This record gives sequence, C-alpha cells and structure tokens, in this order.
Amino acid sequence: MKIRHVKDGVFTTVDDVELTTTAPEEGFYWIDADGEDLQILQPLFSLHDLAVEDCLTEEEQRPKIETYDNHYFIVVNSIRFDDEEIFLRALNIFLGRHYIITVTNQKINELRAVKPILWEQEVSEPDRFLYLLIDLVVDNYFTVSDRIEVKIEKLEEDILMHTKRSHLSEIIGLRSEILWLKKMLGPQKEVINILNKKDLRLIDDQLQKYFRDIYENAVKISENFETFRELMGNLREAYQSSIANRANEIMRVFTAITTIFIPLTLITGIYGMNFDNMPELHWKYSYYVVIGIMIVLGAGMYYLFRKRDWI
Repeated sequence: MKIRHVKDGVFTTVDDVELTTTAPEEGFYWIDADGEDLQILQPLFSLHDLAVEDCLTEEEQRPKIETYDNHYFIVVNSIRFDDEEIFLRALNIFLGRHYIITVTNQKINELRAVKPILWEQEVSEPDRFLYLLIDLVVDNYFTVSDRIEVKIEKLEEDILMHTKRSHLSEIIGLRSEILWLKKMLGPQKEVINILNKKDLRLIDDQLQKYFRDIYENAVKISENFETFRELMGNLREAYQSSIANRANEIMRVFTAITTIFIPLTLITGIYGMNFDNMPELHWKYSYYVVIGIMIVLGAGMYYLFRKRDWI
C-alpha cells in the first residue's frame, strides 16, 4: 500500500500509521492499495462491505458506480492489447471528500501515467484526480482501437493476397474479442454518463462538465468497435470468397489439363485397339509422327487456353 498526500500536484509519502480519517488542511490523500490492504482501510474510512467484496473478487468486474453516505465506489475497466488478446483490468476507486483510494489486483499503466499530469496541473482535489484518471483510461481505448484497426487492415491485405486456413481462426478470435469488449463498453459508458449528469455532492459541479467530454469520447469508442464488428463480418465474407475463388482457379486448371489430354487419349486409344489393317502400325516413322502430332496438339490447345485466359 502506498499512501501519498497530494497538494498542488506535489506528492508527499505518508506512513500508514500516520493515516487518519481527518481531512488534511490542504490537498488530499491518494491511497494506492490492493485487496489485502482493505482490511486496514475499511474500518478506517467506513468503506461499504459490498464495495470491499467487489474489490476482492477475481472475476471480471462490470463497470458501475455506487453512492454511499460518505464515499462513492466506482469501477472502470482499463484496457490492454498485446496483438493476440484484449485484456480488461478492473480499476476500483473509492472517492471521499478528502481522499481517493485506488484498488487493483494487477498493474495498471494509467495509475503511473497520471502522476506527471497531477503535478503539471497542480491538482489538490480528489474529484479532479478522478477526472484525470478516467480520462486516461478512456484515451487508452483510442490507442487500442487504432492498433486493432491496423491489425484488421493487415489481416484483410493478407487474405486478399495469400489466403490461408489460419486466417479463419484469426478472424473468429478477433471478432469474439471485439464483441466481448463492445459488451463491456456499454456499462462503462453509462458510468461516465452518470458522472456527467447525476447530482453528485462529492464532485464539483464545474468539474462535471469535463466528464461530458469523456462521455463523448466513450461514445466514439463504442461506435469504433461497432464498426470493427461489421468489418470482421466483411473479412469473413472476403475469406470465404477468396477460398471459393482459389478452388475455382484450381478446378479451372484441372479442367484445362483434362481437356488437353482428351484428344491425346483418343489417339492412344485408337492405336491401342490392335487391329490388323492399320497401315500406320507397320510404317517405319509412325511412332514419331503420332508422338509429334500429340505434342503439337497438346501445345496448340495450351496456347489457345492461355490466349483466351482460361488458365
């Protein structure tokens, strides 16, 4: 557990034995904790049992906001994309009048990235810290969105140029990730909308206007992933079309080869009947003439098919 007193964006480390529920004269406390630390923090700040229970669960958390008498409990999902799988990590936040507690079970980059912003903007209020943190979380969705878009474009190019069976599993996997993420974006968008519209006494009225900008970004992100869902459907159709076209190309080549060999088979069939009255059978050059005719006939048919772009 890391306890910091934040005043004008400047951090001062506080020992846990010095931490009290009494509000500091200026600034606020930022407590970065994990699940085990809640045993100490819950009685100290009267954190609600249900909120603490949600922090301790290892299952994926649905974004939400709960308002209690002396604090708010907010859950948002941070996103990470490693080019193979999308990960959502729950960021649990307790917001009080003079403190903010962030509880995570895994490392979240936004908590590290928010520090220089607090210093740059000389932040001294926990509600403004909340705004900056959620703004970073939502902005990171745009970064992941851009990377997913690049991956989709590359996958589309690979399918059109060199279709492989492995592309289908990539399409199905990425599509399921996008659908799952889009499902989680809905509740998170609603949480931000509540921060934008609902009368919340622990958040300054002027600051609520800034949450409107975050909400608009959340809507854009949701629309982006809806577009990605449609693109994945188009990619699947393109894959199936490419496979069908390749099968047609193969069948066209096989048909052309079969067509070329039909007259050659006819010739060999005629001269394989072993009739006695076949003058060519006893001619000295008959074998070479027949072979030559077959070569010329096969080459001529191949040239004709190539000229007409049949193969």
